[in-house]
Amino acid sequence: MSNTLPLEECSINQIYLDSSDVKTYMIPIYQRNYAWEEDEIRALIKDIHDSFRKDPKAPYYIGTLVTYKRGDTEYEVIDGQQRLTTIYIILKVLGVNNLTNKLTYSARQVSASTIANLDNYPNLGENVDNGIKNGYKYAENAYKDYVEDSEQDAFRQYFLNNVYLIRYEVPKDVDLNHYFEVMNSRGEQLEKHEIVKSLLSQYLGEKTERATFSRVWEACSEMDMYIQQCFSDKSVFGNSMDSFKIKDFEGIPKQEGSEGKKSISKFLKGTIDEAEDDIYIERNDKFQPIIDFPNFLLIVLKLTRMSYDGFDPTDFTLDDKELLNEFTEAIKDVEGKTEFAKSFCFNLLKAKYFLDNYVVHHTLSATETVGDNPWKLQYYYKESADRQYPKNLSTDDNDVQKELVHLLSMFEVSFTPKQRKNYLFYCMLFLFENCEVKDYLVFLQYLADKYFVDVYMNPDNLTERNQPKPNAFDYAVLRDGELNVYDFDGTGYRERFEKIYQQGRADIPLFVFNFTDYLIWRKYADEIRGEKTRKDSLSRKEFFNALGCSDFELNPFNNFYFSRTRKSLEHFYPQAKVGDDKPLTAYDINCFGNFAMIGADVNSSGSCWDPRAKLDHYSDSRANQISVASLKFKIMMQMCKDNCNKILSKKLERPDGMEWNKEDMQTHQERMLDIIFAGIE
Repeated sequence: MSNTLPLEECSINQIYLDSSDVKTYMIPIYQRNYAWEEDEIRALIKDIHDSFRKDPKAPYYIGTLVTYKRGDTEYEVIDGQQRLTTIYIILKVLGVNNLTNKLTYSARQVSASTIANLDNYPNLGENVDNGIKNGYKYAENAYKDYVEDSEQDAFRQYFLNNVYLIRYEVPKDVDLNHYFEVMNSRGEQLEKHEIVKSLLSQYLGEKTERATFSRVWEACSEMDMYIQQCFSDKSVFGNSMDSFKIKDFEGIPKQEGSEGKKSISKFLKGTIDEAEDDIYIERNDKFQPIIDFPNFLLIVLKLTRMSYDGFDPTDFTLDDKELLNEFTEAIKDVEGKTEFAKSFCFNLLKAKYFLDNYVVHHTLSATETVGDNPWKLQYYYKESADRQYPKNLSTDDNDVQKELVHLLSMFEVSFTPKQRKNYLFYCMLFLFENCEVKDYLVFLQYLADKYFVDVYMNPDNLTERNQPKPNAFDYAVLRDGELNVYDFDGTGYRERFEKIYQQGRADIPLFVFNFTDYLIWRKYADEIRGEKTRKDSLSRKEFFNALGCSDFELNPFNNFYFSRTRKSLEHFYPQAKVGDDKPLTAYDINCFGNFAMIGADVNSSGSCWDPRAKLDHYSDSRANQISVASLKFKIMMQMCKDNCNKILSKKLERPDGMEWNKEDMQTHQERMLDIIFAGIE
């Protein structure tokens, strides 16, 4: 039996203009009508154009095409007809009319005639497939919007020669009777990560190696479960499953391959000539993963490539849109492809172990409540064969556990998009060398400082709107292929902060506010312990004096966590009440001292309220306390409340509506900067 998988990269030119191998692509009757909408078509053309602009010689992978040869020149399209039709439409928009190969529809005459007449758009006759007709209009509009006149010829050549489909020609011995069952259970197209699996596994010559690779891959793809539940082998995780035992691919327990007739299910899974993967998986202790499998594969690929000479991590993209490109480049650049595939497999298993056991995950509950932190940092502990459960990572020091959870969840809510998790790569890079819990905490503390100082306070790493530039984090955190988090760039941090986030500007990134809340919490954790927690203690009085407000009890600190709902930048003194003829101007209120990060639902409903109204509403026990669970915001509200009490007792004179004014904003900003830079310098 051949070990070669029936797949090949085909450019659009090869798909539709190859005169040496004439084809008719037949869309069978069981396929649905063409259904791509404007958003999908525009996104595709924009992505291709972005790739063209970035590098006119780079390949762009559009997806998969699965065909079955029915006759000498007729190929039945069993997967990929939506992409194939979209490509055909775009070719017509580009003015490519000399297509050698045809696209048609079986027993769907209206669709077939519409496709055949696209050269005459918009005059397509009386009976028209409106889906195809609208698709042409959407593609034409997107092409005009994104592609400039001066680059049309070059873009057309790029589309023809650099845009690729991964084509699978289903072998004759595949059982097509299982087609509907497989497609119904797995969706309508092969995923990019399934193509990657096939590309890597083809370099493993032995059946047992391919079967082992497949088992690791399938176990690691279960992103909502501990790897110990999916790959429960003592020789990997130790008797108690609390340590990673093996050193390389050869240490992974080998799986036996299996012979037999290939099924469409195994083919589409990319497990030809591999084990049946009948792995029993426990289904308890599931959680919400913080990253999906394709983007996690990119993190592991970057980890793997770090050990290879000549690899520049700043050229690597952690975005699953580039999944096939990054793996193709990696395979092309290495000489020992078999060893590379084995190394990647081992790193995948090890990284999944650290992801599950050393990084926070979110509970499955859809709601969040005050005092019940949904972020968990637990490793999977096996006490005995019939007793296993998650257990806090730091079992002997609750303070270490709390700070680890706060740091990791701070990074996570700051970088929620699955394509922006550079911090997760740095965590993996550290843990691969040192997984001592207290050392891990120190690393995370320094990583947070490094982000703040060398990214968010370095204008060279920021855009005009103070957002990190592409690969800014790698430039700051990595040096000569190694982590560099323990020393920082320059001094004069306070002046740098005030220059970048200057008065009158509203573009302060989310991370800055999350980092501030973390440092406020850490000041509380460091200074208010034991007897110091008593309300009449000197330490507690000094603590709240440093915050710039009166004592508002300790529950907000004890119950604080980084909620995923806080995504909106709030002006405490609202924009709606500023102007040249009013006490405060837009310049006055656009400052760090008047901003807090809260839930978007709260901001949208209360953005026009004055500070006193916000104070009354947000202090109400019936309000959504999670959406305003920012320690910085709590301090601002307490300062406002203190002012209200002083006004009421005649100790302070303020006009109505000015319980929070320009001087309060500046005072609060100075107190917050004191806390921030005391924690760094």
